[in-house]
Amino acid sequence: MPRTLPEHPEFASAAERTVWEHLVAQLPEGAVLLAGQRVTADGAEVEADLTVLWPGFGIAVLEVKGGRVSLRDGQWHQSDSTGSHRLKRSPIDQAQSAKHHLVAYLNATSSRPIGRAVHLAVLPYTELPAGWDPPEAPRSLVLDGTDLPQLAGRIVHALNRQSRLGYAPLDAQQCAHAVTMLRRTHRAIENHQLLAREIADEGNALTREQERAIAMLRFQHRAQIIGGAGSGKTHLAMIKARTLAREGFRTALLCYSRGLARHFQLLATTWPPEERPAYVGLFHDLPVTWGAETEQQFDGDAVTYYEEHLPRRLADLATAQEELELFDAIVVDEAQDFADLWWDGLLPCLRDPEHGVLFVFTDEHQSVFDREGRAPITLNPFPLDDNLRNTRAIARTFAPLTPLAQTARMAEGDPVRYVESTAQDAVATADDMVEQLMDEGWEPGQIALLTTRSRHPVQKE
Repeated sequence: MPRTLPEHPEFASAAERTVWEHLVAQLPEGAVLLAGQRVTADGAEVEADLTVLWPGFGIAVLEVKGGRVSLRDGQWHQSDSTGSHRLKRSPIDQAQSAKHHLVAYLNATSSRPIGRAVHLAVLPYTELPAGWDPPEAPRSLVLDGTDLPQLAGRIVHALNRQSRLGYAPLDAQQCAHAVTMLRRTHRAIENHQLLAREIADEGNALTREQERAIAMLRFQHRAQIIGGAGSGKTHLAMIKARTLAREGFRTALLCYSRGLARHFQLLATTWPPEERPAYVGLFHDLPVTWGAETEQQFDGDAVTYYEEHLPRRLADLATAQEELELFDAIVVDEAQDFADLWWDGLLPCLRDPEHGVLFVFTDEHQSVFDREGRAPITLNPFPLDDNLRNTRAIARTFAPLTPLAQTARMAEGDPVRYVESTAQDAVATADDMVEQLMDEGWEPGQIALLTTRSRHPVQKE
């Protein structure tokens, strides 16, 4: 039996499955049979229904058409139980296009060009008439139902005709290289184009569900929303801040993380002016905006400046502000990073500290800093139970880190691979894995290597 990739393929038609089964029964060990091989080049994507890589002979690309196929007045037609229709492209043309793209791709990845390669149309439910020999589809390139018992032999015959043109047969090394490169191509197309698009579309649809959920809280003046990583907290925090601003509330959208604050600021510039909060950014930048000392002006250490001085100064400065400068509503994301003293400084920034709008988005299990703080909200928190950002495989892997059980709503995704390593060898092992992923077809920009502090030498650089 040949090597089959994938091992258990899904077929678009019974015709493809029939041809596949005949080839599996006829091809020898050492040959490789691929189903649904896609190749993308120059903005065009082609798919070969079946591809045979046969050391000692060459490469055959097969376009399979079910039903009864005929050629009338230069037009290809296909008839089946649903009726008859004209084919937009001839099966020979499709096979030839797929072959050219596939061979061009392989030749671009190797110093040894592919020699013998043929394209064939296989019509398993059609019997061609005697004397069939149209110029665009000679009988040697079109195989019908009567050819199925000797399908492998017909492929050999077509490949051997290439020897007349001086093309060399495929050898075992070329075959192995072709398998590595073609499966890499299939992975790249499947995951980075189709699967990524599917996951993004599903995530957008599910996010709209959560937007409706946050809309149900529109009559709440104060609410705490909790959820684990991937539950959409940050997106909902932005939606809430935009909604409040659009409704006429003077709104502040705050967080502690500098990277997240910059993300908020960049996105806010794309929103309509009437939906932009009055303040978007870091909690600690707000008192500086109102006149507090900068870190360079402060007579003390950085920890005291950020943890204690600025929160206290914020409270003092808020009481000195004109009412127009204060806020009707405050939205805080990643609130688990806020200490009690920070909340004491933030509440006076509301025109109505007791009843002003305060929405807090938090995940206690994502707390990065050793702070104890509790948002001044007495209502029970509203949980976000769905994971909208991660594939199910990733969601299961990190489930122990979430504050409550989550329902993974996305696609299954690729399985998570665990790699054992000692602590001493962890950096070298991680680098080896990066190299392995690139060998599998992932681009450098699609790989993230996460380390702690400056453990990795490149991070130090």
